[in-house]
Parts: sequence; C-alpha cells; structure tokens
Amino acid sequence: MRPAIRPAVAADLDGVVALDAQCFGASAWSRSSWIDEFARVGVDRLVLVADEGAVVGYVVLLVPPAAEDPVDLTRIAVVPAERRTGIGAQLTTAALAAVPGRTVLLEVAEGNEHARRLYAAHGFVEISRRRGYYPGPQDALILSLEQKADR
Repeated sequence: MRPAIRPAVAADLDGVVALDAQCFGASAWSRSSWIDEFARVGVDRLVLVADEGAVVGYVVLLVPPAAEDPVDLTRIAVVPAERRTGIGAQLTTAALAAVPGRTVLLEVAEGNEHARRLYAAHGFVEISRRRGYYPGPQDALILSLEQKADR
C-alpha cells in the first residue's frame, strides 16, 4: 500500500513530533518549534505528510513569497521501518511539484549516502559545503535543484 501524500493538518502535529523525535533524537525539533511550523503553513511553510492511517513520513519546505527566492527543504523523515520503500521519494516528488519553477536548496550530511542518492535521483547537485559541520566531523553538503518554469 502506498501512503497518501497530503498537506499536514493540525491533527498531524503529534504524529510529526513523535516521528521527528524517533528519527532525529537529540537533534529533533521541540514541540513548540513544530507548533510554530504548523502555524506558518500557508504563509511561508509547506508541510506534507505520508499517511498510512498514521504519519509515516513528512517533508517541510520554507517557501519565500518572492518567486525568485530559493525554497529551502528544511526537513524530511520517514519511519525507520518504512525506509527504502519509496516513501522518501514520494515526499520529495510531491514537495518539488508543490513549488514548480522554483530553485530548491537543502543540506545533507556527507555521510548520509541514502539521502544523497535520493536527492541525486531528483536532480539535486552539490553547490557548496560546510566543512566539519556535523559530528564526526563530516561536511554538510549544500544541494540545489533549479526547476524550470513551465512555458
């Protein structure tokens, strides 16, 4: 069964907070940070969830109102038991489709091979790096995708 990818609603907050904690541990966003993110949906945030009767994944975009400003893909997560099933790709595809014609930026740890392959499959390319940004130390790779506007 493929999950439904849909915009997050207030009822998804607890599931997203729990999934974030499960996936990111000490680096998880606080509940109050998530409340702030949900409050900005429709203003300059887009939160999509993968729903299988429960939240099994999410993606967050920071979408500036000016079309020439890049969109930031700030967070993506999938329940560990569901990883490598295509949910991350579905979420990424849906997120990109929601911001057609926009440049999208993201940051990924150099050692996160699975995420790097996912982003490369969607056409993201490395444009910069932050040396020693993550523990290890490992570099943070800044990736970009310049989507073409429909003509």
